[in-house]
Amino acid sequence: MTDVIQVFTTTATDADARKIADALVNEGLAACVQVVGPIRSTYRWQGKIETADEWLCIIKSTDASYGELEAAIRRLHPYEVPEILAVPVCAGSQQYLDWLKGSVKT
Repeated sequence: MTDVIQVFTTTATDADARKIADALVNEGLAACVQVVGPIRSTYRWQGKIETADEWLCIIKSTDASYGELEAAIRRLHPYEVPEILAVPVCAGSQQYLDWLKGSVKT
C-alpha cells in the first residue's frame, strides 16, 4: 500500500472540469488531473432517474492532502452534491509514485 490516492469527481461541462484541474494542480493539491469525457452518467437525484453527459476528473494526490483537496473541489464545483470519491493506490511504478508525491504539497 502507498500513501497515494486517486480522487474522482464529475462535472457538467468541460470548462468546469478544466477549471478544477488547473486549480488543483496550481494549488499543489494534485500532481496530475486527467479529464475524460464526455461520459454518460445515470443516477438517482431527488427521487428521479436522471441521465446526463459529464466530464470525469481523475485526480492523482496523497492521503495527507485529501482534506484540502476535498475542500478545494467543494469550493470550485458547481454541483450541490459533487461526487468526491478517493480510492487508495495499492502499488505503482516507484519512479511515478516518487514524482507524484514530490509534486503535491504536504
